[in-house]
Amino acid sequence: MTQPTYTDFYTLLPYLILTVWTCVLLLVDLFIPRGRKGITAFLAALGIAVSLGYAVTQTGIESAGFSGMVTLDGFSTFANILLLASGLFGIALAYGYTKRMGIERGEYYTLLLFSLTGMMLMAQASDLIIVFLALELLSIPLYVLSAISRKLTSEESGVKYFLLGAFASGFVVYGTALIFGATGSTHLVSIFAQSASGSTSGLLLTIGAALLLVGFGFKVAAVPFHMWTPDVYQGAPTSVTAFMAAGAKIAGFVALFRVFSTAFPAIASDLTDILWALSALTMIVGNLTAISQTNIKRMLAYSAIAHAGYILMAFVPYGNEKVAPVAVAAGLFYLAAYALSNFGSWGVVIALEKAEGKGLEIEDYAGLAKKYPALAVAMTIFMLSLIGFPPTLGMVGKFYLFRSALAGGFPGLALIGVVTSLISAYYYLRVVVNMYMKEGDPEVEREPWLGFTTSITAVITVAASLVPQFLFMLAYTAVLR
Repeated sequence: MTQPTYTDFYTLLPYLILTVWTCVLLLVDLFIPRGRKGITAFLAALGIAVSLGYAVTQTGIESAGFSGMVTLDGFSTFANILLLASGLFGIALAYGYTKRMGIERGEYYTLLLFSLTGMMLMAQASDLIIVFLALELLSIPLYVLSAISRKLTSEESGVKYFLLGAFASGFVVYGTALIFGATGSTHLVSIFAQSASGSTSGLLLTIGAALLLVGFGFKVAAVPFHMWTPDVYQGAPTSVTAFMAAGAKIAGFVALFRVFSTAFPAIASDLTDILWALSALTMIVGNLTAISQTNIKRMLAYSAIAHAGYILMAFVPYGNEKVAPVAVAAGLFYLAAYALSNFGSWGVVIALEKAEGKGLEIEDYAGLAKKYPALAVAMTIFMLSLIGFPPTLGMVGKFYLFRSALAGGFPGLALIGVVTSLISAYYYLRVVVNMYMKEGDPEVEREPWLGFTTSITAVITVAASLVPQFLFMLAYTAVLR
């Protein structure tokens, strides 16, 4: 067995920094008084910032570590930067919310960091064993965080998430076993080499890949693996939901893109119809079901399901060498756009939520524009971005997604995307109508970090849409490396 080298550790440097920082913070938190857990939040954010700084310095660098089981390239660096930024937003939303809801505990932040390390490891995994370990590392802390408020609804969401998540992990393990049986390897490059040579059992490999797709489908909340999403999103503390909605989706799609584009392009023809159906069903079911929701958290949960369908659209032509780089880059671009709108919209939800669980109905937003105009403007920007309406980053992201579907030869899928986006305007604009056209007296919690998050995400959502080519070129360059 070869000894780890400097290159091995450098490949995982941001991940290792955050892991060590989290373990130390777990001990340091024991000496921080119960009423001053804001110090733990600050230290957690500092650890993420340090890791983010090192991740930025790795831009343009490529290396492999630990016998090729992990990879540092433009793709993983882009994903790590996006995930670490999501971690900072997650802590900013949680800082005041946990105090207000009586769940301010140091383990909240250490669990969030441990989940974040799992997401980062998944972005760099180039072996199915590492993919599974990363999947568990990101999932287990989220199970606990979902139930951390110790309320009945929160505990129910944690148990439901755990049971269904464990079931989905079983699909990943079984799929990995079948792929190993077909190719004799769990390394992504070796799997591709074996499948391309024609010396493997094509049926066994296809079944194994389909089982992996089920496991990843659960993480990204694609139909029909989405049933956990509305209940977990509604029952979990809202700051946890915000982090989960962005972080788990980014990690799941990044793993899906890397695993399938690296290991399974040879069987793309067998999976294309399945991916097409998954994307179409997810867009249709997510948007149609969201129409009937009156609770803002459940509405945004079905919205998250629908957006998983839009991102899946970029992955349908992954076996087409000419289209795949642009399509995957469009998916990465939309993940960044969705993360911004996600954290911003959940920030507004947190601002209106009360300790007793009130303020979560869409009708509770009535009169917000008159009493808190800046917050109403921010929420309007996020709703328009999720629809795909200009001038927002969501509109540019959907343009890239629809263009990639058309370039891949799937005009029907692009048409479904356009029609479902029009349908989504009904339930998103319902929130805007309540804010501007109905009378009400909403109460908003004024928290500095919460206000900063909603403000900065709103500004970036609009400003970045004016020069989107910069972000898209970063994503495209990351895919090509």
